[in-house]
Amino acid sequence: MTTSSIPDLFPEDLNMIINPRPLAKPLVAVVARVLMPNRLQVELRPSDLESLLPEDHRARIVWAYVEQADLSGIYAGIKAVEGGSGRTPIAPEILFSLWLYATVEGVGSARTIARLTEAHDAYRWICGGVQVNHHTLSDFRGEHEAEFDGLLTDSVAALLAVKAVELKRVAQDGMRVRASAGASSFRRRGTLERCLEEARTQIETLKRQVEDDPGVMTRRQQAARERAQRERQERIEQALQRLPELEKLKEKQGKKTEDARASTTDAEATVMKMGDGGFRPAYNAQYATDTETQVIVGVEVSTAGSDMGQLVPMIDQVNERYSKTRSSGWSMVAIQPIINWIKQKRRPAFTRPYQNRETMPVTPVNRNPGTVKR
Repeated sequence: MTTSSIPDLFPEDLNMIINPRPLAKPLVAVVARVLMPNRLQVELRPSDLESLLPEDHRARIVWAYVEQADLSGIYAGIKAVEGGSGRTPIAPEILFSLWLYATVEGVGSARTIARLTEAHDAYRWICGGVQVNHHTLSDFRGEHEAEFDGLLTDSVAALLAVKAVELKRVAQDGMRVRASAGASSFRRRGTLERCLEEARTQIETLKRQVEDDPGVMTRRQQAARERAQRERQERIEQALQRLPELEKLKEKQGKKTEDARASTTDAEATVMKMGDGGFRPAYNAQYATDTETQVIVGVEVSTAGSDMGQLVPMIDQVNERYSKTRSSGWSMVAIQPIINWIKQKRRPAFTRPYQNRETMPVTPVNRNPGTVKR
């Protein structure tokens, strides 16, 4: 019997057994191995605030300057003394340095400074572990305006003493600063008087509610509501006090005095023409600068919408600050009466030639420089 005569039974299976096929490898998902942050891990990092800032940091320069400044006027108003009762106030050097450093860094909000004292190393270094809130910062800025103004005088006087600034020539210019008041806050006299009466009525209503039912609100809520209504009443009264000045301005412009309006948010704000051509509530900040060293020697905030008439008060301010009686040069766009006044004072002035807009020749302007008209 030969094997060839045997029929092939399941030839495919036999071939698979004799010559098995290689099995495919199972697919396995590959996960990358990386380092992920673990923010729940407790760490002990011994460090001090002094090591957070380099030796030449700007905050150190500000602190060194404030340390040598004369703050005796602020210390005279502090009632807490050694051995006495009462809460210990924050050192004026800390608050003064915070405002000065914030000004250098372009920060002007008390709330922003308060947040930075918790998150920014420079502000934390100035505080040195002392907690400061925005109410304290705002009160300090409002109560010590004279000290902040004297800071400018003392700093420039020190530069004059070492002849770093000579005030040979001083330039003056103004810029519009947006006020924290909306256009809807400006109201006429009749509306202001009605709002004042409503504010007074609301204060009396709050007092009667507490007298009738002492448990209607907590003591803190009562104080907060009364303070809000009282501040609103004060702002309306300030707006009414400024109305005569605005009415005279309207009369001078040949307009109706009834159209004069004052803001219930910021009574001193005035609607001015801004750099973009729009009209918004703003202030006119005037700066006088030494042209050689570019040091600011005079600052004045005006409610006038024009720079006309701002030169004479600035000259008087600089002379009063630094007792400069010798001849000084001033540079500003001025009209003829101011130039005459300067000549009487024997001070040279460098001004742009005055031109009447009605007689000024009109030069055609090509609005599209890329095209040439044939």
